[in-house]
Amino acid sequence: MTSAAFTAALGLNLLAAVAGLVLPPRSRRAAAGAVTAAGGAAAVVAGVSAMRGGEWSVRLPDLLPLAGVQLTLDPLGGLFVAVTGAVAVCAAVYGIGYTRHGGLDGRVPQVMAPVFLAAMALVPAAASVSTFLLAWELMALASLLLVVAEHRRRDEVAAAGLWYAVMTHLGMVVILAGLAGFAAAAHGESFERLRAAADGLPEWGRAAVFLAVFAGFASKAGIAPLHVWLPRAHPEAPSHVSALMSAAMVNLGVYGIVRVGFDLLGGGPAWWWLAVLAAGGGSALYGVLQAAVSSDIKRLLAYSTCENMGLVLVGVGASGLFAASGARTLSALALTAALLHVVNHAGFKTLLFLAAGSVVHATGTRDLDALGGLRTRMPATAALFGTGALMASALPLGNGFVSEWLLLQSLVHALPSGGTMTAVTMPLAVAAVALSAGLAIAAFVKAFGVGFLARARSSAAAQAREATAPMLAGMAAAAAGCVVLALSPGLVLPSIARPVALAVPGPDAVAGPVTLRLAGLSGTVSPLLIAAFLLVAVVGLLALLRLAATRRASRRRARLWDCGAGPMSPRMEYTATSFAEPLQRVFDNVLAPETDLDVTPLKESAYLVDSVTYRTRVGDRVEHRLYRPVLAAAARVGEAARGLADGSVHRYVGYGFYAFTGLLIALAVLR
Repeated sequence: MTSAAFTAALGLNLLAAVAGLVLPPRSRRAAAGAVTAAGGAAAVVAGVSAMRGGEWSVRLPDLLPLAGVQLTLDPLGGLFVAVTGAVAVCAAVYGIGYTRHGGLDGRVPQVMAPVFLAAMALVPAAASVSTFLLAWELMALASLLLVVAEHRRRDEVAAAGLWYAVMTHLGMVVILAGLAGFAAAAHGESFERLRAAADGLPEWGRAAVFLAVFAGFASKAGIAPLHVWLPRAHPEAPSHVSALMSAAMVNLGVYGIVRVGFDLLGGGPAWWWLAVLAAGGGSALYGVLQAAVSSDIKRLLAYSTCENMGLVLVGVGASGLFAASGARTLSALALTAALLHVVNHAGFKTLLFLAAGSVVHATGTRDLDALGGLRTRMPATAALFGTGALMASALPLGNGFVSEWLLLQSLVHALPSGGTMTAVTMPLAVAAVALSAGLAIAAFVKAFGVGFLARARSSAAAQAREATAPMLAGMAAAAAGCVVLALSPGLVLPSIARPVALAVPGPDAVAGPVTLRLAGLSGTVSPLLIAAFLLVAVVGLLALLRLAATRRASRRRARLWDCGAGPMSPRMEYTATSFAEPLQRVFDNVLAPETDLDVTPLKESAYLVDSVTYRTRVGDRVEHRLYRPVLAAAARVGEAARGLADGSVHRYVGYGFYAFTGLLIALAVLR
């Protein structure tokens, strides 16, 4: 089944690309979207089949020169293929309605979307270095073309595309260097050959390979400080593409770290995984802080991706750390939590980006300060976004709560049996996870409360219309998946056990679903079911009390005392900026906000004020402190180097001669 389903997924995506290329505009959207959704469903079947033991492998020696193409879909790769396929189904159905406007029904967006999905399915199935790098580059190029699909409408799109192109190809270069060096040392490029040769590499060689690929894959996953492309590219991309990138593509950065670090290299010393854990914890905190103070709804969700990928790397790092110390059970538990959070994050981030896209589609703005009143104008979208916000807030009844709770359990249970390193590291990791969860609640309360429940602050928000049926269907499918994951995590955990056992082998590894056994109750009970029961009981009790109160006295409408100011206006309510201002003050040294106060006096007197303008902006401090100086230095070097290109053919020939001579000398010395 795995072979047939995976072949069908690739074939259907290819057919969707052909449909997007040759069909007329009226039928292009529906045909390409429907076939792409079918390809995503086939990918889900292939991934689930591989996770349940139906591994599949094929070698096509004539498809690529020299090395050929090698594909193997094992349980670890199957997990990421299944997640990608599920996200693709929701995004493709949603895209049928979303791409109707804005020029997104053109040939390039319709062709590149299924190509992007096919590349994301090929990456976890690659079984050789050349196949992996080819699929990785195809994924990068297809996503780049989708990011810049609306470059004619907004100038910011071109800048975001440039940042994305540079960062993703720098990451590709680093990954290429690490895997090429690994293949050269192993005298072969197949993953089987790399596994066999890993133990024979010197320790410094193994460390160099791991650090190189970790940097490249962390960049793709949006881990700070390599995240700067993500809050630029994801907001500017079409919303269904944003969902694909944020809920599916970034996961492949995690896949690369797990595949190389655990599978190909067979694990490593504790300091490798301490670096992974530290990077994950720092990214989680920095991402959620930026999300909490952002007033751009899609930028908020992009920074939330940085946070959640950071939490995943906390689990991956803790798993490697436990494995290095011999605690296989805790290692498997931590990796189970990390992979489960990959699944959960894909669910609620798909829903949130699609719902945010519906808001942008209806109002033409992403600014939360200009929204409001959408609960009455877009009730279905408001309910679906509220569901996604609950799922992402790490509260009971949310699927994000399940994986973060499991991650905390793995970290807390490591304390009694760990050594000095664990005693120092684990409390910091627990604090990072707990603080990020609390700040995530604040961020999504702000997004939902200000954007949907407050009064409309603009005519566009006041006149918004509900999303179309395909858009609502895509969002509803994602919401249904989130609810299933929240209330019945046991449906997913047995399938995750095989990928975990592949990465963390050993007799003590977790071989079944992780459950909570409650004293006094037989069997296993999900904490989410208990929370759901309590919530239903509380809501029912409140409803009964309200019904009893209404029967005792008749209701009368009366205006509350308003101090003579009249009825409340939108200007009297919290904006997203004012809601986040207390948090901004607390973390002022980390966020370093930029403020500007302009006081304009009257012409008649300098002592009387005509207007006061206050502006505040919270930029990306990493970008300003790290990347801007590097870019400025590169610009200065470029200006200084202009004198070297004066148009003289003789000088250019001399450059080539000296470069060639230097290369020959270097080769002679190295030989």
